[in-house]
Amino acid sequence: MNESIKILGIESSCDETAVAVIEVIGENLDCLASVVSSQVQVHAKYGGVVPEVAARLHVEKILPLIQEALKNADCGLKDIDAIAVCGGPGLISALIIGVETGKALAVALNKPLIRVNHIEGHILSVEKEKAGQIKFPAVALIVSGGHTQLILMKGYGDYELIGTTLDDAAGEAFDKTAKILGLGYPGGPAISVEAQKAGGKNEFNIKLPRPMIESGDFNFSFSGIKTSVLYKWNALKKDFSEHQLEIAKADMAAEFQQAVVDVLVEKAVQAGIQYDAKTIILAGGVSANKVLREQLGKAVENRLPGVEFNFPEMSMTGDNAAMIAVAGYYHAVRKDFADPLKFSADPNWELV
Repeated sequence: MNESIKILGIESSCDETAVAVIEVIGENLDCLASVVSSQVQVHAKYGGVVPEVAARLHVEKILPLIQEALKNADCGLKDIDAIAVCGGPGLISALIIGVETGKALAVALNKPLIRVNHIEGHILSVEKEKAGQIKFPAVALIVSGGHTQLILMKGYGDYELIGTTLDDAAGEAFDKTAKILGLGYPGGPAISVEAQKAGGKNEFNIKLPRPMIESGDFNFSFSGIKTSVLYKWNALKKDFSEHQLEIAKADMAAEFQQAVVDVLVEKAVQAGIQYDAKTIILAGGVSANKVLREQLGKAVENRLPGVEFNFPEMSMTGDNAAMIAVAGYYHAVRKDFADPLKFSADPNWELV
């Protein structure tokens, strides 16, 4: 009979307080509970996350969420075998709340403590129902508000950074472009909704650059495209009527989204070819973007025959604790535990 391991996951790296409980029996991976308290509406009026406000809300929510997750999982703290905590990267004021809570629980309950990198959590958010199903080597495209990276995964816990953004992350560019166009926060969903209004047309023939798409490496740059949007939009506002601007806004959103997707897809596919990948992984908050999912999936199917394309369920695309718990499981298998007295939050912790 396969031994069961239950892991409590805690995530507080930015503006979501999240707690989850997973159970792994052999290869069977079961998310018993996953609860998230989002602060998006609180921060929306500021146009971005306010660290001090985020930290206060984490303090208010984290213990009630732990109780809720345990209740939903129908287990108690005594039934938990290990505690996995996101140790970074992220906002230091937010990270500290989850880290110190996890440390306190580990010490009080004499349970193993696992330090999980937020990016590793996103990569392993694609694990569904079965553990150990990723075929290696794998190329992971992580796209979020704070990160745009291509990571070569040679095995569980074996990572190599092969590409990163040289300036803005893709998600950050979505947020800033949405702000320029007056679409609100968060920018990713707002841009997607506005882009749909264009209906596949580009009435005013708006064109934006595809930065670094032919750079010959796997790095990204999205600050220039955001600046291009700003200049073009300001020029349109001088010459267009209010009605024309409404149409142009949809065109601009659609062209911006397509430009970013073109770059992300091309870099990921080229990395898959170069490293002879057996799996392409798309993860992170921006992996919820329907256009990105569909076009990367088609590119993998057409240009990387036989290669698997893995992406998380929608509920796992944003920051959540289930992904932290799943990543924690692989650390537990390797007996890779953290010393609560030496473990501290690290806002700049690089996975590789």
